[in-house]
Amino acid sequence: MKRLVVLLSIVILFTTGCAVKKLDNYDFPTNMDYILSKKNKLYNVYYDGYKYYLPKGVNFISKDDYNALLKDQYNNKYYLYVDLISYYHKIENDYDINDESYYSKKIEYNKKNGYIQIDQYGNKFFIQFVYNYVKIESYVDKNNLSKSINNMCYILRSFKFNDSVIESLIGDKALDYKEEEYSLFKPDSSKESYLDVVERNETDAYKKDLEDEKIEIDY
Repeated sequence: MKRLVVLLSIVILFTTGCAVKKLDNYDFPTNMDYILSKKNKLYNVYYDGYKYYLPKGVNFISKDDYNALLKDQYNNKYYLYVDLISYYHKIENDYDINDESYYSKKIEYNKKNGYIQIDQYGNKFFIQFVYNYVKIESYVDKNNLSKSINNMCYILRSFKFNDSVIESLIGDKALDYKEEEYSLFKPDSSKESYLDVVERNETDAYKKDLEDEKIEIDY
């Protein structure tokens, strides 16, 4: 039995890629592997071109085009961006492990790929999580790190795209996007830019009130 456990551990290590800087006393790497490896069958958010699942305790604050601001029951905020352009063109993930980050890993499950990068700023941790053409960023305390990443995993793994709808939204404009640089997979977001977006979404006049679309899951 012990030999079987060791062999399974080796298989998991080689199939999920390398990571830098092991995090002591935090189990989110194991949780992340487990959650992302499972297929999703639940959806409770529907928009043109895609649908996904918000786990219990995560609600909308606002939405602007393909950007959304979410908040969980611990008051952690998540900035979510759906990159339909990169999905339409099937842009590959070219992320490189960042040895300077607190945690950095390339990930691939069920033919979907991405990366997670965590950078520490004092007592706070800035998370950039890209998977399946969706990016989520958050800025959390250490004691919320594992909880927040679990929520991100449930959201990111659940994204399902509707190719025919996306073709109707983007296909006619494909030439317009041809010269664009697709940079979703590059960790060029910063703590400051993320916080600027959150602040703007909460205070600007263009903020959309989605109170009537707020999703609360009871199970």
